Amino acid sequence: MPDAYTEIVLDHFKNPRNVGMLQHTDAVGRVENPASGASIVLYLQIVDEVVSRATFQTQGCTATIAASSVLTEMAVGRRVEEAEAISRVEIEGALGGLPPTRRHAAALAEDAVRAAVVDYRLRVQS
Repeated sequence: MPDAYTEIVLDHFKNPRNVGMLQHTDAVGRVENPASGASIVLYLQIVDEVVSRATFQTQGCTATIAASSVLTEMAVGRRVEEAEAISRVEIEGALGGLPPTRRHAAALAEDAVRAAVVDYRLRVQS
């Protein structure tokens, strides 16, 4: 079954971690895939250049929700530049793989963390 999801994907979809808006954010990354209509808003709290908390709001398919959920787990505890370097390949690997038709979800999650880091850097410069 080429479009089958792994147990990890299904677990993150059915029991997403870190869902919701985060109060007192240091960074917000907003991204959307116009072709699919999927969107992710990623909220980060950063203390001493380390991501201390991450939450998300997502609209999209099973894979998009799962990728957002696993991204929040991956980002916490990383330095800002390490979080920025989280790749779609790492996200997909953490999910145990995604069907080829759903790999866009990992790419969107990668874009979300990069957008959040850009937002953080703009806020720090101000």
